[in-house]
Amino acid sequence: MPMKKIIAANWKMNKTVSETKDFLRDFKDKIRNADNCEIIVFPPFISLLDAVRECENTNIKIGAQNCHCESSGAFTGEVSAEMVRDIAVDYVICGHSERRKYFFETDEIVNKKIHKALENNLKVIFCVGESLEIRENGKVNEWIEGQIKNGLKDIPKENLKNITVAYEPIWAIGTGKAINTESADGVAEFIKKCLADNFGAKAAVLYGGSVKPSNASDFINSENIDGLLVGGASLDAESFAEIVFAAR
Repeated sequence: MPMKKIIAANWKMNKTVSETKDFLRDFKDKIRNADNCEIIVFPPFISLLDAVRECENTNIKIGAQNCHCESSGAFTGEVSAEMVRDIAVDYVICGHSERRKYFFETDEIVNKKIHKALENNLKVIFCVGESLEIRENGKVNEWIEGQIKNGLKDIPKENLKNITVAYEPIWAIGTGKAINTESADGVAEFIKKCLADNFGAKAAVLYGGSVKPSNASDFINSENIDGLLVGGASLDAESFAEIVFAAR
């Protein structure tokens, strides 16, 4: 049986708790018959518990946008993998470019977070992607391979099945400038080869970066793209439902 496509919504710092509940009540009704893909919503930390409760007995999984690389301690404002797992969260995002840029997360920090998430039976969406400068210099594959090797360092092979890689060209996130489908599919193919060559592993590869209903079908039906990580277009229930139904 073919693997189901994955459609994930990264809300970033958007939606209050009440807005989250209103969205999910509307959205789960719209996609009630959508059995064509795995749907994951990543709300802010403050909404996670309400989101989990709202999505009980539905086909919607809930994920955290981040976690700390330690189990506990004097890390004011941080949230551990143990904490999010304790409220029945299924997924966590590690290595998003905004975390790398604004919070100075290195490949080493991302690697520690992935280890900690997997130790707590969380599935990981592991983000990689290049800047416009790297792309223009023709070093996309070299950059992506470095992120993958460093980010997945010392991860036991049997745990790699719980990792999904999200390819997000940094210059396309939130800009409305999505990469062309052929280029995105080419990078996804390279990521799969990189995983096979370096780790003897297979993983689903998502595309993210200015995904919207008008281009979702092109990306999702590409040969090497197994799903989508959606930002702004996932904040509207109707828009996100359209993207879900594009995954045929």
